[in-house]
Amino acid sequence: MHDLPLITITMGDPAGIGPEIIVKSLLRDDIYQVCRPFVVGDTGVLRMISKRMGSFSFHVISNPLEATGKPGLIDVIPVSDLREGSFIPGQPTLKGGKAMVDYIVKAVELNRGGQVSAMVTCPINKELMHLAGYRFDGHTELLAHLTHTKDYVMMLAGNRLKVSLVTIHCALREVAQRLNKELILRTITITCRALENDFAIIRPRIAVAALNPHVGESGLFGLEDKEIIRPAVEEARNDGLLVDGPFSADTIFYHAMNGRFDAVVAMYHDQGLIPVKLLDFSDAVNITLGLPIIRTSVDHGTAYDIAGKGVADPSSLVAAIKMAAKIARARGK
Repeated sequence: MHDLPLITITMGDPAGIGPEIIVKSLLRDDIYQVCRPFVVGDTGVLRMISKRMGSFSFHVISNPLEATGKPGLIDVIPVSDLREGSFIPGQPTLKGGKAMVDYIVKAVELNRGGQVSAMVTCPINKELMHLAGYRFDGHTELLAHLTHTKDYVMMLAGNRLKVSLVTIHCALREVAQRLNKELILRTITITCRALENDFAIIRPRIAVAALNPHVGESGLFGLEDKEIIRPAVEEARNDGLLVDGPFSADTIFYHAMNGRFDAVVAMYHDQGLIPVKLLDFSDAVNITLGLPIIRTSVDHGTAYDIAGKGVADPSSLVAAIKMAAKIARARGK
């Protein structure tokens, strides 16, 4: 058991479905066959949520090495203490927003200190994060800041499709302005390195999606594909990477899904995430590439509308935990 990767799970926004999907996931024997998980969060919140689903046991620890790794006994490092009455599922608060960021900060601290193998994150509220004083666009940017990482990439990986994003959280009108050859080349390179090191794919094949319809139609629909994306692809190919494109985004995901490519580099958030979530909604995993630590996450939000009702599906969290364990083993952690 002690040879298994030690993985921390952050609870996310306490008012969201994070606490519920954690409890449901950590009742599964198959999770404990691949790792020793423990939660960084709020024991009281977990207990309150679990009362609606049955009888569960919680083990409060102060050090990751105290984690028992036993199914049915959920190990928790408590970071917040949100008393019942001040906490209501589905109703986010500033206090809960501060707590959700504190969970992430603590988990990064444990990971950077070498005490654990990987971290898995439950969904947060970006607006609450801003109100709590952390002016970042999302988990990915916050983690890059906390780990002093300049070059990072967001990847969504499912059973049938893996997609990396060149731009992440920004208005659609800003995408073309943010694109440049260096950024695209960096995304291709980091994606290739991750496919080799984390997924054990030898000589991965990468496709690059075009920004504009029909790859710009020789400049008729925009020059970005010709003047920015294609030069980045050519430089990556000159560096010895198996990369091709840009391809029209309305067809490339189909070909990647059918095995022609191991991953697709998409230009913006919805271009890449819509096909992944269409194909692998229940088991897609958000992975931050390029960090000095391993981080995976669920691919969905806080779902306040169903929080506390006992109906949340833990499938994405289960997949994220298993993916973190798989990457940890691949890296020898």
